[in-house]
Amino acid sequence: MIAIYILPHRKHNMLERTFIHVPGIGQTTERRLWEAGVREWQDALGLERKPLSFSEERWRLVRDTLTSSVQSLNAGDHRHFAGLLAARDHWRAFPDFQHRAAYVDIETTGCTGFDMVTVIGVYDGVRTRQYVAGDNMDQFPADIDDFSLLVTFNGACFDLPFLRQRFPGLDFHQLHIDLRYPLASLGLKGGLKAIEKRVGLARGDAIDGMDGWDAVRLWHEYRQGREASLELLLEYNRADIENLAVLVRFGYERLWERLETGPACAAGK
Repeated sequence: MIAIYILPHRKHNMLERTFIHVPGIGQTTERRLWEAGVREWQDALGLERKPLSFSEERWRLVRDTLTSSVQSLNAGDHRHFAGLLAARDHWRAFPDFQHRAAYVDIETTGCTGFDMVTVIGVYDGVRTRQYVAGDNMDQFPADIDDFSLLVTFNGACFDLPFLRQRFPGLDFHQLHIDLRYPLASLGLKGGLKAIEKRVGLARGDAIDGMDGWDAVRLWHEYRQGREASLELLLEYNRADIENLAVLVRFGYERLWERLETGPACAAGK
């Protein structure tokens, strides 16, 4: 089991410093608000006069959105932020919803629309649950519905489309941090295993060097009667999801620092 730490909320309240979820506000305007001393939602809501650069109507929209955001955050309503934040900015909500985060990775028989999901791994920061085709996979939709935030690597292009195909009625209402893109924006490009090595994460000897095609092979071996191949496949999948819990904190800290110290930029493309 990988030991992870919880980001302290007040030190890392990026969501409460976020204004880009207000319609019409981009990162340039957000930074101008910060530089004018409007650093958090409560700063904006406490102003007696609107900023000079805002019309009355536009500032009313800001106040209405922020009032709703305060209420939604206090209620733990992730759907409010999933609907207003662009996908590239969902990482900003991580500290506030980390206690209800699911780290998700799947294994399949291949990469085409004709292939099937063989294993789904879900790590909640404490416990790993794995769903295997032909066994307990149909329990996945009910279990994943309890979470507010999904963390994946390349999940927007791979994992979630496969899961939607496998479970057509599944509603992914959660915030979603696809680590492929924010890590790439930090200069960490390539596959998950290569990035793990660059940041110093190691895997056990039995699965070190394995990749997705090994996962396909192990599944076919299991279907041919080799139970040990399934155990190795599950170990491989477990490393994927548990390492995501480390990488999301690594990425969040650096994205936070870049926004705090650098010019307006497209954080988390």
